[in-house]
Amino acid sequence: MSSSSASKPSYDELAALVVQLGVALEETREELAKARARISDLEARLRLTSENSSKPPSSDGLAKPAPKSLRRSGRRRPGREMGHPGETLQTVETPDRVKRHEPHACRGCGAGLAGAPEVGVERRQVVDVPPVQVTVTEHRLIARRCGCGLVTKGRPPDGVTTAVQYGTRITAIVLYLYIGQFLSKDRTAQALSELFGVPVSGATVLAMAARAAARLDGFLARACAEVAVSPVAHFDETGFRVAGRLHWVHSASTGKWSLITVHRKRGTEAMGAAGVLPVFGGVAVHDAWAPYDTYTQVTHALCNAHVLRELQQVIDTTPDGRWCWAAQAADALLEMKARVEAAPAAGGLDRLDQDALAEQVQLWRSAVVIGANDTKARSSKLMRKQYALAVRMRDRQADYLRFTVDPLVPFDNNAAEREIRMIKLRQKVSGCLRTLAGAEQFCAIRSYLATARKHGVDFFHALVELAEGRPWLPGTARPLTIVDRLRGNAHAITWPTAA
Repeated sequence: MSSSSASKPSYDELAALVVQLGVALEETREELAKARARISDLEARLRLTSENSSKPPSSDGLAKPAPKSLRRSGRRRPGREMGHPGETLQTVETPDRVKRHEPHACRGCGAGLAGAPEVGVERRQVVDVPPVQVTVTEHRLIARRCGCGLVTKGRPPDGVTTAVQYGTRITAIVLYLYIGQFLSKDRTAQALSELFGVPVSGATVLAMAARAAARLDGFLARACAEVAVSPVAHFDETGFRVAGRLHWVHSASTGKWSLITVHRKRGTEAMGAAGVLPVFGGVAVHDAWAPYDTYTQVTHALCNAHVLRELQQVIDTTPDGRWCWAAQAADALLEMKARVEAAPAAGGLDRLDQDALAEQVQLWRSAVVIGANDTKARSSKLMRKQYALAVRMRDRQADYLRFTVDPLVPFDNNAAEREIRMIKLRQKVSGCLRTLAGAEQFCAIRSYLATARKHGVDFFHALVELAEGRPWLPGTARPLTIVDRLRGNAHAITWPTAA
């Protein structure tokens, strides 16, 4: 046998080599498929923003995405509605002071104008705050000795309990800055010192907040009861740093009442501690977080703003040019929203075009069914997430579309999100709270202020009444303020009767 023939591989060796190459190629294909799936997942994560997911806007970084409105093209233009009175500063009929500015000489011939007839007047008003000066009121408790020998001393006014103390208006200002405007305790103390010359320490700020919160037990109990018996209520929760650890703020609210609580847990333990959901029997509007569904006595309405963001994420990860089931579902949902919003003007949901509504419901239904079928393989993390979304929309269609059959149910849960947004703003402005007790006091006073605002009561007046030991409750009168006078609302304000 020649040397050249000896170097050639045999048939069996070639066959074995082909098999090995085939196995290696299959392994390479599997690894490539896994790599592509991982790349898709990573690209999908990179596309996640506050506009297409539940991520907070603060996580968007410096390159924030352009805002995307849910408003459909051809609808009402953004801005105030036509005919809205606006908030322009207006003149008042009875100013506090009037200063006359007389001309001294004629601008034509230069003759003096003393005693000349007055033929007109132009009014210009300046709204300002007079110089602030703190006043000190001394209460002298006179003691007198009776002829029988017994000494009797005068009684101090209610609330005057120590030799020197801050008044109710200073307390209200402290609470307004600390709780209402989210200043830290030290910045609140600094503001009092610089604005009014009042020496206040950070510890005093905390003590004032603690005393104010202790007076709200009756208010909080009523707020809990009012939300619990309402036909529709909004629920939401958000993380809040307390004592260096993650806690959770829970919100339960209606159009007139707000109850904000804080707890170490996020789930049913915290919801039970808040006291509303365990006894609530109306329609609960919330996101699709599972613990809410454990309350089976409740009729659920899921937030469509959340699901639109989830659908937008599916749209953003779909290759250009391909039909997307999420786009069809989102378009159908927005069309239903537009028809329901137009229904009150046409006579309410009873006058809604049911055939047109049924057509959009069918488009929604077919889209989510297709989405569930297309992603049922769940071969990647992204596909599993999209499958879960499609199945949830398919199985909980009634909860998502409840706004189309019940006029009391809103399209989204934005009312609850507005409640807890203030909590995130506080954390952004002044950081976390140092103790759980301080966080509970903060949430109690925020519940009080949010409810007062919903009833048209200014923060400061509600805080003055709280500092005086008689917290505001709906139905009580409030004094006329300069803001009311400037807005021309004097006819709508009830003056309190003199004691």
